[in-house]
Amino acid sequence: MTRFFYSLAFYLLLPVLVLRLWWRGRSNPAYRQRLAERFGFVRNPSQQPCVWIHSVSVGETLAARPLVEHLLHTYPAHRIWITTTTPTGSDTVKRLYGARVQHSYFPYDLPDAMARFLQRVQPQLLLVMETEIWPNLYAACQQRGVPLLLLNARLSERSFRRYRKLGALTRDTLRCVHWIGARSTQDAHYFQQLGATPAQIGTCGNLKFALQIPVGLRETAHELKQQWGERPVLVAASTHAGEDEIVLRVFTCLQQTIPNALLILVPRHPERFDNVYQQCSNAGLTTIRRSTAQTITPNTAVLLGDSMGEMLLWFAMADIAFIGGSLVAHGGHNPLEAAAFGVPVVSGTHTHNFPDIFPALYAAGGAVETSDESALYSQCLNWLQNPQQRQQVGANAAQFFAQQQGVLACIMQPISALLSPNPASQGASA
Repeated sequence: MTRFFYSLAFYLLLPVLVLRLWWRGRSNPAYRQRLAERFGFVRNPSQQPCVWIHSVSVGETLAARPLVEHLLHTYPAHRIWITTTTPTGSDTVKRLYGARVQHSYFPYDLPDAMARFLQRVQPQLLLVMETEIWPNLYAACQQRGVPLLLLNARLSERSFRRYRKLGALTRDTLRCVHWIGARSTQDAHYFQQLGATPAQIGTCGNLKFALQIPVGLRETAHELKQQWGERPVLVAASTHAGEDEIVLRVFTCLQQTIPNALLILVPRHPERFDNVYQQCSNAGLTTIRRSTAQTITPNTAVLLGDSMGEMLLWFAMADIAFIGGSLVAHGGHNPLEAAAFGVPVVSGTHTHNFPDIFPALYAAGGAVETSDESALYSQCLNWLQNPQQRQQVGANAAQFFAQQQGVLACIMQPISALLSPNPASQGASA
C-alpha cells in the first residue's frame, strides 16, 4: 500500500519532472533529448543475455569502469546495458566504451515505465551503483526474478535519516535486494537499520579503489609537462560555484612568489565552463581553454579543463591537487584519482560525501584539510616551496591507495555466482 501511494505521488509530480528537464535544457540542450527513454521506450537490437548497470552520472560511471571492463572481458557472451540519469553521464559512457555497451537514460520509477524497460531489455542481472533506492524498480525486478545487487553502497547520515522517515517503504524495498556491497561497516550498519538483513549485506570497500590507470597515460603526461616547460602545476578539480573565485585569488597570490606556476582549473559541471572562463579573464589571468587545442605558452597562467574525460591526465601532471566541492557545503569529490598518482591532496572541510576516504587519507598523511582561503594559500605555497615535503605527502597518498586493493574481487564473487557460466571463458581457462 505504501508503494501505491508513492507511485501515485510520482505520477502527480511527473509534469514537474518533465518541466525540470526542459528548464535544465536551457543551459544543456541534451536534457531535452531522448525523453522517450525516460519512460522505458528503448530499442533492444540484441538477443544476448544482458547485464544492466545503473550509474547516475559521471562519478558513478567512472567508479564502475573497472567492473564494466572486467565483465566485458570475462563474459563476452553477455551484453552490458548501462543507464545514466544525466547527459554528462551518458557522454561518459559513450566516451569510455563506444559500441561495446548499450546505453539509455534511466526510466522514471513508475510501474509502467519500469515494466516496459524490463520487458524490452530482458536483463539477467541488475547492478545498481552506490545508493539508488527506487521502490518500483526493485519490486519489478523481484517480480520478474531479476537479481538486483546494490554495489559500492553508501549512506550518509543525512540520507540514512531521510530513508528512515519512509519507514515501511524503504524496508520493503530493501528486502527486494539480492545483495548489498557496502563500502564500510558504518554503511552496512545503516542498511541494517533501514531493514536489510545481515545475510543480504557484505562489506567490500570502495570500488573507486579499483581504478585502473590507462597504459601510456603517465608517459603522455610527462611529455606534455616537458613541452610546457616543467612548470609547477596546481590542479583544482571538480570545482563548484563559489570555489572558482577562491581558487583564482589563491593562485594569483601564489604567482607573486612562484611566477611560473600553472593552474589547471576543472569545473564540475560543463554548463559552467563559459562562466568560469570569464572569471579567469576578469581576474587578469591569461587563460586557454582545453577544448580549443591551443598551445600552452610561458605566458599561460590558467588552463581551463573544459573537456570531458581528461581528469586522470591532469592528475598525472599535478604537483598539488585541490579537490572541489569541499570549500562550499557540497560534500567534496573523490580524491583517490589524485592519490593513485601520488599527488598530495588539499581540500576544504566539507568532505562528508566521502566519510570512508577523506578521514583515512588524512590519517595516512596523504592529504591536508584547510578551513578557508587563507589556509588553502598557505598550504599550497608551503608544498610548492618544499618539494621534499610535498613528495612525502604524495608518497603517503599513493601508499594509502595501494593498500586498499581487492575490492573488485570481493564484488565479483556474488556476481559470478549469479551469471551463467561462460563457455568462452571456460575454454580459455582450460
